[in-house]
Amino acid sequence: MTPLRLCVLINAGGGSVLAQDPQPALRESFARHGLEAHIQMLPGSELEQAARAALEETGPGRRYDAVVAGGGDGTIGLVAGIMAGTGRAFGVLPLGTLNHFARDLGLPTDIDGAVQVIAARQLQSVDVAEVNGRVFVNNSSIGLYPTMVVERDRQRRRAGWGKWPAMALAFCKVVLRYPLRRVRVRANGWNRRFRTPLIFIGNNAYEISLPHPGRRALLNGGQLSLFILRSRRPWGLARLALRAITGQLRLERDFESHMVTEAEITSRSAWMRVSVDGEVAPMRPPLLYRIRPGALRVFAPLRERVGEDIKSI
Repeated sequence: MTPLRLCVLINAGGGSVLAQDPQPALRESFARHGLEAHIQMLPGSELEQAARAALEETGPGRRYDAVVAGGGDGTIGLVAGIMAGTGRAFGVLPLGTLNHFARDLGLPTDIDGAVQVIAARQLQSVDVAEVNGRVFVNNSSIGLYPTMVVERDRQRRRAGWGKWPAMALAFCKVVLRYPLRRVRVRANGWNRRFRTPLIFIGNNAYEISLPHPGRRALLNGGQLSLFILRSRRPWGLARLALRAITGQLRLERDFESHMVTEAEITSRSAWMRVSVDGEVAPMRPPLLYRIRPGALRVFAPLRERVGEDIKSI
């Protein structure tokens, strides 16, 4: 069988990549599995341009058979957004801290295991979501979370704190202020106003209670999770957390859960902070969310649906 030719883009600024250079392990693993890999270590600012250039060289009769991204969820989401809708094969190397997308795909978290999945040439078509044209593979939110991320990054710059201590401090500061946002949400035929601290939109159905909070059983369900918090006091978050722990979150009067295919969020604000796979970007409302079923062809272990061989690309 002809070896797969891969363009491998690694975010050199990722947390785990900064801690330990993955290139020796990657080269050894790619060679052991009979893969031809062109590895590029890039700063985050150059990833988008490099991914677009790699896509142009990927496909039948071209330089590469597939594009592979290595990094955290923000890196994976960025490159996946470029690959989505092209029909080209995409591979994931989980080199971040949490690796939500890789986990929900069922990928091994070690380098050799992830490379072995690519070498098996099994592709699945999974959904992506987008907000105002920007693709995300995990989730997006407005309100508390993006505000905390901005405050976290401010603390890291000013005090040199690590990611998690800075996030803990940011959580305390933001929750004490507990900003509420007035928005209107239109989704699947209904139209309502909310005063909310947080709206969460997920790519496919997210578990919201134990034993697997934040997990997704599948990535090809063709729907968005839409969660809306209505609690107007900080202590309401503690009550919500208790409900989640006891598996009763759906009974909480200040929490709404919907499965939709699209949603529109409007506000009187000129712009809004929006988190997209953990990265925060300013966006002008209205925020238009939609699901794109089966838009991404990704190497993954086979589950319920049959994979496709790379040779069919």
